[in-house]
Amino acid sequence: MVKVIFRDKQWELRPGMTVRDAILKLGLDPEAVLAVRNGQLIHEATLTQDGDTIRLVAVISGG
Repeated sequence: MVKVIFRDKQWELRPGMTVRDAILKLGLDPEAVLAVRNGQLIHEATLTQDGDTIRLVAVISGG
């Protein structure tokens, strides 16, 4: 399974989907979060693998 963490929430998803698809499945906006695995930023087209822990970080913008 793939563990996805965002703020104080945690989900488990099946491996093999793209990071973008995982974000959409959770009902989140892919444009509003960045995905980090093992301390490294990963691309939304990256395929999830069994045992992954992916932390989503909110994108902050302003002026």
